[in-house]
Amino acid sequence: MTIGSRKLNKLAKTLRGRRIAVAGDFMLDRYVWGSATRLSPEAPVPVVDFMNESQVLGGAGNVAANLAALGASVIPFGVVGEDEAGRAIRGCLDAMGIPTKGIVADASRITTVKTRIVARQQQIVRVDRERRETLVHSLEESLIRRIKTALGNLDALVISDYDKGVVTDALADRVLTECHRRKVPVLVKPKTSRLFAYRGATVIVCNAKEAGFFVTRSLEDDESVGQAGRALLAHFGCSAVVITRGAEGLNVFEDSSPDSFHVAATSREISYARVGHAGADHSSHGRQVFDVTGAGDTVLSVLALAVAARIPMREAAVLANAGAGVVVGKLGTSTITPDELFGAARAIQ
Repeated sequence: MTIGSRKLNKLAKTLRGRRIAVAGDFMLDRYVWGSATRLSPEAPVPVVDFMNESQVLGGAGNVAANLAALGASVIPFGVVGEDEAGRAIRGCLDAMGIPTKGIVADASRITTVKTRIVARQQQIVRVDRERRETLVHSLEESLIRRIKTALGNLDALVISDYDKGVVTDALADRVLTECHRRKVPVLVKPKTSRLFAYRGATVIVCNAKEAGFFVTRSLEDDESVGQAGRALLAHFGCSAVVITRGAEGLNVFEDSSPDSFHVAATSREISYARVGHAGADHSSHGRQVFDVTGAGDTVLSVLALAVAARIPMREAAVLANAGAGVVVGKLGTSTITPDELFGAARAIQ
């Protein structure tokens, strides 16, 4: 399925200015960039000569950043530590014009930081600094109240669960119940430790590995993916399930349709000089993938924006797949702009 140029122009206008909240595990992604030309005499590992370092929002923060870059009005809800990394997350949000009132500091926690050392566009190692204890009851109650208070002014809510303790069963259950009452669509990226708390979500978005865990079998072909999608649709009682499959694209399952919908991964490379312009260089075949970090977050973000704008799920999935095709061509945790998104969608006509 492709979307015509005229329809894409209409969709681009429809997506602007949607109000979307993102609740979940906000993290900091740090990158140490360098070059590696020799092995260490101390161990069979490369020696990385430091060049520079950078930091961006990760986890639920990457979803918020993608939504903001796409023109949404974003309200984040999460918990960070009273530490330097927590302040850095607030600084990143401020820089993107995203309010930080919903980000609560907790002195008993540390902010999740993922530090990646990259040399010559190749990740050498990742170091994670985190604790995964669930929120204390008083903090959980405070976060639930803040989210419920904001629902009256939202077009959609995203719950991005990375299993770091912020999204509890109680938070998910009570927030989804209130969203259902207020008719606010909810998109959820579930974690494997929580099988029941997300029942009643509008859309569940997971990758093939996560979907396989939920149905207790590996998904190795179209048939097994189809069976898993239908099982998850029934289990979560949701309107749609989206299973991302990497090089195989993604599959959409809707409760209103007996048939699944498959969107093939973008096979044509789109250079960034062309993104935002009609047409593509048809002499170029095969996408150059630099990094899949955050591609699932991009899919979730584009789907959330489309659902908030009441765009049909199949068209939303085509846009989300185009967005993922752009972001895997960037190194590191990245966002996508409207020009890049719609330029990519036009290029695959």
